[in-house]
Amino acid sequence: MTLLEYLFKKDIIDREKRGALEYEIKTSGKTEEEVIIERGIIPEKPLFDFKSQNLKIPLRDVAPEDVVLKVLELIPYDSAKYYKMIPISKKDDQIDIGMVYPEDLKAQEALKFLSRQAKFSYKIFLITLTNFDNISKQYRSLKEEVEKALTELEVELKTGEAGEAPMKKTEFERKAEEAPVTKIVAVILRHAVEGSASDIHVEPTKKDLRVRFRLDGILHASLILPLKVHPAVVARIKILSNLKIDETRLPQDGRFSINIGEKNIDFRVSTLPTTLGEKVVLRILDPSQGLVSLESLGLRVRNLEILKRAIQRPYGMILSTGPTGSGKTTTLYSVLHLLNKIGVNIITLEDPVEYFIEGINQSQVKPEIGYTFATGLRHILRQDPNVIMVGEIRDGETASLAVNAALTGHIVLSTLHTNNALGVIPRLIDLGVAPFLMPSSLSVAIAQRLARRLCPHCKKEASPNPKVKEMIISELSVLPPSAKEDIKLSKSFKIYEPVGCAKCRSEGYSGRIAFFEVLEMTPQLAEIILKEPTESKIKEEAFRQGMITMKQDGMLKVLGGVTSLAEVLRVAEEK
Repeated sequence: MTLLEYLFKKDIIDREKRGALEYEIKTSGKTEEEVIIERGIIPEKPLFDFKSQNLKIPLRDVAPEDVVLKVLELIPYDSAKYYKMIPISKKDDQIDIGMVYPEDLKAQEALKFLSRQAKFSYKIFLITLTNFDNISKQYRSLKEEVEKALTELEVELKTGEAGEAPMKKTEFERKAEEAPVTKIVAVILRHAVEGSASDIHVEPTKKDLRVRFRLDGILHASLILPLKVHPAVVARIKILSNLKIDETRLPQDGRFSINIGEKNIDFRVSTLPTTLGEKVVLRILDPSQGLVSLESLGLRVRNLEILKRAIQRPYGMILSTGPTGSGKTTTLYSVLHLLNKIGVNIITLEDPVEYFIEGINQSQVKPEIGYTFATGLRHILRQDPNVIMVGEIRDGETASLAVNAALTGHIVLSTLHTNNALGVIPRLIDLGVAPFLMPSSLSVAIAQRLARRLCPHCKKEASPNPKVKEMIISELSVLPPSAKEDIKLSKSFKIYEPVGCAKCRSEGYSGRIAFFEVLEMTPQLAEIILKEPTESKIKEEAFRQGMITMKQDGMLKVLGGVTSLAEVLRVAEEK
């Protein structure tokens, strides 16, 4: 039964109106729904309620922002537009499809074909024309926006009229300032920021130019561009960063700021010559993300208490350790934020300055002109600081100066590269710091790793299988006695697993959390350092203190529903 027949049967329209509508539909080429709505006979929502009753297909009202781009891509835009059907959600292997005209046999056939091609099962829902139009705007993806700009650029990059010479490579410098390339770079930057990426990787391959975004610590392929636009894209980024466009043989570093939405976002840029051309990595530095509370970072109970106690001391070193990208600097910035008061003189030495903080004197080292951490630290001490942050202790001279600064009444924050908190003391000794100076200078050693947070909107509770349960119990059974008081491990404990929804881009994770281990200087630890500073002896003292390892901290966060066991094993499992 057609919609008009159903409305006539239900006495919604009379015979005369039905005849007039049928004639208009036949002569205009428009659908029943379009004509009825345009003539104002029945508003859209009630009309589709009637249609839902007639077809016995449930009507769905879908918020466009809840539709994930990954799901949309299951049906190409041209097919979606032609048949007025669109994917609206996904659960496991089933896709919910919104259709304006589910009674259209051609649309049904097209949907069957697409489901066989992409190997998905589906359930059909009715959606209104307006809802379809609003959802289809979500197809405005990074790929499509860039493709528009590429079309413009293609015309400019092709050889002109007959007899005209091909474009020389140096002309890409000029092209980098022109609209299409500017648009391509601007779209990439905007999508990265709006998608909460931390880094953008622009990498030439043998066949094309690949753009990848790092989301929650994992790289995702986001865009493939023609290889011929590589020089122009790189040149545009160099212009923004005030780097040398014609220097392609040496690595370069720079930074720039642009407004995206209502925020001013900083980008730290690094170029690297490779055999296939220059690779560019842009680190996204959103000032609003840089300063977060210690609790938000993942510090809890004992770890939080020890760090806050160290911050309140008038002097001493607070050292953060871990591999590159483990969030060390973010932790130190959070500490600086707590110390940043009108009566405190804070000076930082960084390479480079990541986030600009109001009220703090931040200085960037420049090793190429002899302005190193060690040189800068000597001069900082003449500036009467209360708190000093040194980006990294890389050598014996910097280590010695940092220790002396801590001994002479300053709070010193810095980073080291060691595998865990226990390795900080042996590492300082390796750098030439005398053991007898350490008890008086070192307050706290923090080690950390970053893991992905479970999406709070879609994570699901699960009962661990026997093997997983045994692993968790085994790890937490060796917790120090003081840490065991904070948890109650019942026989039927639950964990949480990722699912995936529109809020987390179907990843199941949203944001990141750190796993910590914190070692505090105590009289017992001071005695070990002076007598036998081996990692095994330090480990015994750490256990006595009640220190929990990063893996144990991760397990506790699994029980708290913050992250998944897979993430703990990925980032904190000892290899």
